[in-house]
Amino acid sequence: MRILNKLLLLICLFSGLSGISQVKNESTLSLDQIMKGDAFVGHLPERISWSDDSKSIYFSWNPEADTISSRFKVAIHTKAIKKLSTEELHTQTSNGIYTHDNLWKVYEKNGDIYLLNTKNFAVTQVTNTLAYETNPLFSGDEKDIIFQSNANLFKWNISKGTTTQLTNFNTGKKPNEDKKLSEQDQWLKDQQLQNFQVLGERENVQKASKYRRELTKVKKPRSIYLEGKRLRGLKISPNLNYVVYNLFSPVKNKNTVVPNFVTASGYTTDITTRSKVGGKQATSETWIYNIHKDTIYQVKTDKIEGVFDKPEYLKDYVVKDSVFNPKFKNPRYVTISSPIFSDDNKAIVNITSQDYKDRWIMSLDVSTGDLKLIDRQHDDAWIGGPEVGWFSRGTIEWLDNNRIWFKSEKTGYAHIYIANVNTGKISPVTSGSYEVLETTLSKDKKSFYLVTNKVSPFEQHFYHLSIKTRKMTQITSLKGGHEVTISPDEKQLAIRYSNSTTPWELYVMPNKMNGKITQLTNSVTQEFKDYNWKQPEIIRFKGNDGADVPATLLKPTAEKNNGAAVIFVHGAGYLQNVHHWWSSYFREYMFHNMLVDNGYTVLAIDFRASSGYGSDWRTGIYRHMGGKDLDDQIDGAKYLIENQGVNKDKIGIYGGSYGGFITLMAMFKYPDTFKSGAAIRSVADWSNYNHGYTAPILNTPVEDRIAYNRSSPIKFAEGLKGNLLILHGMVDTNVHFQDVVQLSQRLIELKKENWEMAIFPVESHGFVEASSWRDEYRRIFKLFQETLND
Repeated sequence: MRILNKLLLLICLFSGLSGISQVKNESTLSLDQIMKGDAFVGHLPERISWSDDSKSIYFSWNPEADTISSRFKVAIHTKAIKKLSTEELHTQTSNGIYTHDNLWKVYEKNGDIYLLNTKNFAVTQVTNTLAYETNPLFSGDEKDIIFQSNANLFKWNISKGTTTQLTNFNTGKKPNEDKKLSEQDQWLKDQQLQNFQVLGERENVQKASKYRRELTKVKKPRSIYLEGKRLRGLKISPNLNYVVYNLFSPVKNKNTVVPNFVTASGYTTDITTRSKVGGKQATSETWIYNIHKDTIYQVKTDKIEGVFDKPEYLKDYVVKDSVFNPKFKNPRYVTISSPIFSDDNKAIVNITSQDYKDRWIMSLDVSTGDLKLIDRQHDDAWIGGPEVGWFSRGTIEWLDNNRIWFKSEKTGYAHIYIANVNTGKISPVTSGSYEVLETTLSKDKKSFYLVTNKVSPFEQHFYHLSIKTRKMTQITSLKGGHEVTISPDEKQLAIRYSNSTTPWELYVMPNKMNGKITQLTNSVTQEFKDYNWKQPEIIRFKGNDGADVPATLLKPTAEKNNGAAVIFVHGAGYLQNVHHWWSSYFREYMFHNMLVDNGYTVLAIDFRASSGYGSDWRTGIYRHMGGKDLDDQIDGAKYLIENQGVNKDKIGIYGGSYGGFITLMAMFKYPDTFKSGAAIRSVADWSNYNHGYTAPILNTPVEDRIAYNRSSPIKFAEGLKGNLLILHGMVDTNVHFQDVVQLSQRLIELKKENWEMAIFPVESHGFVEASSWRDEYRRIFKLFQETLND
């Protein structure tokens, strides 16, 4: 009966899709070409790394269009490219940890530990087991290699080759060896010992034997029982005296089931996926094991500054005439990161609140478990930003035994700060209205290697920054985007570079200003090169709140201009699509070229919530998705009408994921602005989405119903007037198919007629099959041609 109901639903969803035919295309580009993806553009180099001798660059590539990519290497002096053999793949090293003099590197590969001599590049295999050994590092005196296996720490002495277990974590509960007998059983035991002398003698012998064994037994690490919790973040101090670990208490929330109808077996299978936003969240606690004293103690968090503070949004739910109490009775849940140790065993931890609104950088006294505040970062919305939080980890490193560096959005942009952990003094290293996107500390700890958008939000360049003088030197200069991998000797840069119309290729250049950059790969197909790709114009228009909103503009020639326009909305929310490098939305960019060839003007906006523009831009959607981010689309349409001569009755909108959500909101809330829209893999109700993404922005449905009610498209479906096309993969494990099924039922109940749904039975959130891509965009192109191009 369950399968029959599903099939009946599918029949309903497929209704309205019959009769879709080819629509005339006046471009030399075809959807068949565009939607082949890499097969049309070219298989671009990825996963860049260096050889240990800094003479070769390794990368993944597929120039012959094999089934999957392979590993290649290119010698930087001869520029000769060679596919790695099976033997070379087996012996290739991985990223690892170096000694202070850089003479040795320890690394993990395929679950075993290896030690590399960087003088002669000889490799010693430290472990060769069926167990999985990970996270290798050197002890403070660099005489031992520490690694983790089966949730325990071990050390391997480099000179002796001996292995010692340092911890003994055990799942389950601690056995109760000293269980007290009941009064009845104790009386019976005493009675037996009184009645039978031999029993007492035997018990004494057992006690004496046990005592003697304890005296002569080699000391083993203390047994620590996890009591049903999960071990995470295991870390040992450089002097091997203290082990800091995290006990994670999982929770069981009800998960959503995604049915998979098209399977090799012929049977429908259920994919169990994530839970929904607002479910109970897991908690954790941090403990310290003092190896020498054989004691364990917990790191307490109830003294952290602001840990009892209530978030501001709760004021909206205070009962009339009541006084808002700004403090909780109990401290907020927080998560403590693994400690970062200095060479002299000082520890720093990164602490984040479970409600995403606070980040604390604190020193941890491992001898007592006490915490001391170094820096607190608070945002009434949520903490985020590159190398600060949310989509990236909060990065912290030691510069020496007294100073650390970290990132903060204190000024509204992600910048570097240095803190003295002894005096508490904090000083900025970078500043300005730009983002420091990536930070690498040089091996001598005298410089930072940075990637920033200082030149403009639309370019990313590589820099050197002297920690002493604060002088910042730009190294790359080509207009576009640079993904940089530094050689082990820090003398060369492997760069993936691209610009707006040229896809990513691999380059090499010296790690110095004015160095010559040399292209190493040629991946782009001739078929791709044969088309004259249009250069997007980057513009800014005024938002209704006075903000300068960035966008890319593609315009048709005067002869082809049909007076119609399409606005494209990127996905992810926190993502940048207005820039001078090759877009991750390359299929969409190619489709936009085809639209322009057919007379359309195309606008793509980095709306509020997009990355690269600072914290205010990122958090502009707090508690109201479909607020300022949607206003930016409306103001974009106004710009097209007033500045580009677009007919106000001939504007369409489309996008995927977050872009699909915005498309729904635009069609429902501003039906007179957009005549048609295509919503791809779109969120229709934010209460259906996951916790990690949604809760920072909208809090939780129970605690902040206002935010969810004004942010979910399903609440505004009655406003639909234009032509809506909904497209969704049935096995989408990110934005579940359930979202658009629920929305379709709402549209049915509202008696809406001018909408259609196309479903893709074998696709998840990111489409894989070229046939699915082609069918999806054939329908989108048909929608715009039939509703806007008249």
